[in-house]
Amino acid sequence: MSKLLVKSGALLFCAVLLAMDTSSSFPADDDAKVDGYVRGEMQRERIPGLALGVYRDGKIVKAEGYGIANLEWDVPVKADTIFQSGSVGKQFAATAVMMLVEERKVGLDDPIQKYFPDAPETWNGIKIRNLLSHTSGLGEYENGPRTKPDGLFYLRLDMTEDELYKRIAAMPMDFKPGEDWSYRNTNYVLLGILIHRVTGKFYGDYLQERIFKPLGMTSTRIISDRDIIPHRAAGYELVKGELKNQEWVSPTFNSTADGTLYFTVLDLEKWDSALYTERLLKRSSLDQMWTVMKLNNGQPNKANYGFAWEIKQINEHRVIEHGGAWQGFTCDISRYVDDKLTVVVLTNLDAGHAQPGKIAHTVAGLYVPALMPAEIKPIEDKEPQTAMLVRNLLQEIAAGKADQDRFTPELRAKLFPEAIERISDYLKELGPLKSLDLIKRGEEGERRSYQYRANYETMELFLSLQLTKDNKIAALDFS
Repeated sequence: MSKLLVKSGALLFCAVLLAMDTSSSFPADDDAKVDGYVRGEMQRERIPGLALGVYRDGKIVKAEGYGIANLEWDVPVKADTIFQSGSVGKQFAATAVMMLVEERKVGLDDPIQKYFPDAPETWNGIKIRNLLSHTSGLGEYENGPRTKPDGLFYLRLDMTEDELYKRIAAMPMDFKPGEDWSYRNTNYVLLGILIHRVTGKFYGDYLQERIFKPLGMTSTRIISDRDIIPHRAAGYELVKGELKNQEWVSPTFNSTADGTLYFTVLDLEKWDSALYTERLLKRSSLDQMWTVMKLNNGQPNKANYGFAWEIKQINEHRVIEHGGAWQGFTCDISRYVDDKLTVVVLTNLDAGHAQPGKIAHTVAGLYVPALMPAEIKPIEDKEPQTAMLVRNLLQEIAAGKADQDRFTPELRAKLFPEAIERISDYLKELGPLKSLDLIKRGEEGERRSYQYRANYETMELFLSLQLTKDNKIAALDFS
């Protein structure tokens, strides 16, 4: 693992300011609006600290810190404060894989067995492009039961790459390769091991050599609890209304390719700038990463996901983005490529409470009004009995009295007891439900699908569910 130390943050920031192209700046009153909005959201979401990066044409127009980086020392966030990447780190691993593709050391259509010869037969049909796009069908190693003390992936257990791989190989598949899309950190853990096997270098060292050093990203590196890292923020979790330090995990789970990096908003300007060029990859390779992966049936995947990026439209403006969360940190990078505007939000609060994606989208809209997300308006609810079912369900879960008979056997097995307990604790923190709006209604085969917005005092919670003919809950997702 590379031991690159951070250069003086003050000198680095001054150099960046001197190099800024003021022609790319926005009016001063836009900055004031952004500052007011960010501080208001931090107060509402109880975010201790936040770093904001706004780049135009790949150059910084705003790099600002807000709040506190370390509550125990009352240290403020600055532009050079170091945050954890969470899954935003996946885009660097995907870029490294595409570099190997361009060098013809890896093929996107190569079967996974080429790099993992002892892979189980259930992995037949998995290609490298399936790992990059989360269409492999592999199970999630980082789910509740599997990361508990008696689970295969107990987060405080240290293990070698080979041991980690063997435990992944022992998991059952969720679906056949290419038949569906489901976000699985497992895919990128395997890609990190693949990079090591192909190059002979730990994937973090390979990123340092091929991406971070060439771009001058001097603060970006693999997480390390042991190294002395100046300007490192502390991560926090809200637990029953009280801020707590992030939970400790072993070095194994802070060195996988699914999102275990440190970086700053200053370094991410260099990353954003490079993505407008062919400095790292050919344009054709970048275009592949930013193209929605199709399933075996020829249809785009349901998440509009490419390779480590989501490809969306906001008010008919193309945005390529990704979020991340890990160990009391959350972040979002949203690149409005047609407008050449990028907004990065880094926070030191957990994903259950911080909403960096929402903040990034609104900040973009404050600078460029055409990018302001449209208000999500409710639709007419012709099934008040279903809305009542959902109300009762939320209240029962919050009270710790969820009725297992409400759920199909398959969903019951996934939710009870660990997942439903976590949801219960979270809903309890939000307090009383103020109102419930129906946002979307559809049919999926013999099931009815619904999306509701649950309005609480400090949070809008979106939940999607599917009901069977006999009103059993077959799917339940919160965001």
